[in-house]
Amino acid sequence: MAILSTIGWLFLALAAIGCGYVLATAVTLLRFFAANEKAPPSDAGVTILKPLHGAEPRLADNLATFLRQDHAGPIQLLCGVQREDDPAITIVEELKTRLPDARVDLVVDTTAHGSNGKIANLINMENAIAHDVVVLSDSDMAVPRYYLATLMRALDRPGIGVVTCLYRGRGDAGFWSWLGAMGLSYRFLPDATFATAIGQLGNACMGSTIAMRRTTLAEIGGFRCFADILADDHAIGRAVRALGLDSAVPPLLLTHASDETSLPTLWRHELRWAATVRGLTPPVAYAGSIVTLPFPLAVLGALIHPAAGIALATVALVTRLVAAAMVDTVAGASTASKWLLPARDFFSLAIFIASYAVRSVDWRGARLTMEADGRIAAETESLRR
Repeated sequence: MAILSTIGWLFLALAAIGCGYVLATAVTLLRFFAANEKAPPSDAGVTILKPLHGAEPRLADNLATFLRQDHAGPIQLLCGVQREDDPAITIVEELKTRLPDARVDLVVDTTAHGSNGKIANLINMENAIAHDVVVLSDSDMAVPRYYLATLMRALDRPGIGVVTCLYRGRGDAGFWSWLGAMGLSYRFLPDATFATAIGQLGNACMGSTIAMRRTTLAEIGGFRCFADILADDHAIGRAVRALGLDSAVPPLLLTHASDETSLPTLWRHELRWAATVRGLTPPVAYAGSIVTLPFPLAVLGALIHPAAGIALATVALVTRLVAAAMVDTVAGASTASKWLLPARDFFSLAIFIASYAVRSVDWRGARLTMEADGRIAAETESLRR
């Protein structure tokens, strides 16, 4: 009983620490994005790389945001697919019709390179890059009109080799996508902003945006060097830092379009992400990240110490609701009903626990075995993305 009591108090202590942490990250978020000032348009030529796979919800609309920019220079939207029957091809053609004055190029190439299908797609696209500034962005992102101007201002700062961006979630496919988007908006975004503000983001780049000059891409060996790495965005950032250049994260908030339509899809997606983060994070730091879930911890503590646990669970829930409202203030929109937060937090706890048992991950039909140094090997035919 003494051991059980101690475990209960440990849960409650972690929950109390977590309440303070959640509020600190939310306040940091408000301050970080309050510094956002719209930059003047740049006249630099920019190529935006979009590796595509399938007809995601609102894909055409998301791609169009990268072309509707307050930017004085030429923009090339370079899309790539790895199947000749990929439905994304039709969407790209529709986008060309919708925006006839924009330059939208498409590369269809089935050549496989390594185990990372996204990187294989980028390798196939690399020779078609037309401009000196290269912006890699995942297909499920949407951006504001001042996106390129902000990137160029950050990239023009002395010593900056790569620019990346924070993002919130937006559910585009019903309940499960809303739950996934909540994890991005109400947990990932405050945590990543806090890490950025205190200088602990390190080498990390995010798939939302990796902007660099074409010469920098050449100096790190092009995309081919990352063909067998799961966390390719992190590895690219690390490679740029190895050149003696710094990374920048401007106060610019992008939108990630979540498209999960079922619980198994959401589970696989988030488990892959959690396993990737665990592989990149020191073990003590990753274990300590459990304090970002104060409400489930307080509920677990309440099972052993009901009076104290229920009181702290109430405080934790109010803390999460207040912090989520602060995120919505910055984003200018609500991701989903706040009363889904308890379910979202318990789901995050389950993902956290399960991530310790993961040795392979599922990625769009391919089973990838996680190896040393962040590398992966395909158990089945290499993924095409």
